[in-house]
Amino acid sequence: MTPPVFAHGNLRLYLLALLDERPRHGYELIQALSDRFGGTYSPSAGTIYPRLSKLEEEGLVTKSADGRKTVYAITDAGRRELASRRHELDAIEDEVTDSVRRLADGVRAEVDEAMRTLRAELASAAREAKRAAKDATSTTNLHAESNRALHEAELAINEFRQQVRTDLRTHAHRSRVSGETVAALRRRLGEVRDALLADLSR
Repeated sequence: MTPPVFAHGNLRLYLLALLDERPRHGYELIQALSDRFGGTYSPSAGTIYPRLSKLEEEGLVTKSADGRKTVYAITDAGRRELASRRHELDAIEDEVTDSVRRLADGVRAEVDEAMRTLRAELASAAREAKRAAKDATSTTNLHAESNRALHEAELAINEFRQQVRTDLRTHAHRSRVSGETVAALRRRLGEVRDALLADLSR
């Protein structure tokens, strides 16, 4: 969309001024306009080419083929048109400067708003990361505590096993170990396991 600086007929006159500098093809005219606006405005091909066609119909520009490109050049009639409207062109140049400033201010405001949003998002992400790290540390501590308890339980089981084994062997040397003793041992070990599972399920 053509910015407000180019009132009716102004873009047409500005194209003549650009072609007065040197012949250009359509893309070069678009690029030249973008450069004049500091990149804040770049006209579409649909904006430029119809105006070039109109200028050609009026005899103010000519076009020629340069390979696959079409090059536009100002005619003597175009130069006379430009000279007769030089005061208008000077006013357009002033308006372009003002328009560039307005567009730049708008872009700057958008960038500032985007930066504020980005800073807020980064701060939120940092808080989430800190919370996640805290949760991970807590989980890691729980795992470490569980592993320590498991190791101590295994030590206690091994110690108990060694003690019972020693007691049984000592008693077997003195007399004999009956089947009732083994059955009682199995029953009580089962009771211990049941109690342990009940504790773990709490």
